[in-house]
Amino acid sequence: MDFKDLVQKRRSIRKFTDEELSAEQVQTILRAGLMSPTSKSSRAWHFIVVDNKELLEKMAQCKSAGADFVKDAPIAIVVLMDTAQTDVWVEDASIAAVTMQYQAADLGLGSCWAQVRLRGREDEGTPANDILRFLLDYPETWEAECILAFGHPAIERKPQDEDKLKWESVEVKD
Repeated sequence: MDFKDLVQKRRSIRKFTDEELSAEQVQTILRAGLMSPTSKSSRAWHFIVVDNKELLEKMAQCKSAGADFVKDAPIAIVVLMDTAQTDVWVEDASIAAVTMQYQAADLGLGSCWAQVRLRGREDEGTPANDILRFLLDYPETWEAECILAFGHPAIERKPQDEDKLKWESVEVKD
């Protein structure tokens, strides 16, 4: 599949089968993240891979809504950046996360992004990053951008509809 088709076919998958990912699949996804570009080649990202079901369930509760699917994924990768090393950590973490998602799609796997930055438990007023830091024990200078859930898709989603592209959002200046 060429990249044009991959972009059209990659969709967020929130339901996964019970089939585990192979060590090679996980390594290939992580390799893509580790090869992603960063500002000034800082490479300040850190990836925490979680396949423990009990821990995945707790991580799924790090924010009030939008992360429930994490508990049912065979693995999740928390994408973090060392904010002491770069001031553009949000951008660098996002690039790494999306790169891993496209790699997963190329392997025939599904993935979904659960936003962590600026999210949390509204009922408690606790930031999601603080909850994850407690669960995963990472340094104070590391900030989580997102949790990526990966697995074999339990549902099939139609490719993006090219007729619904918002070309009116594109301006060309000569």
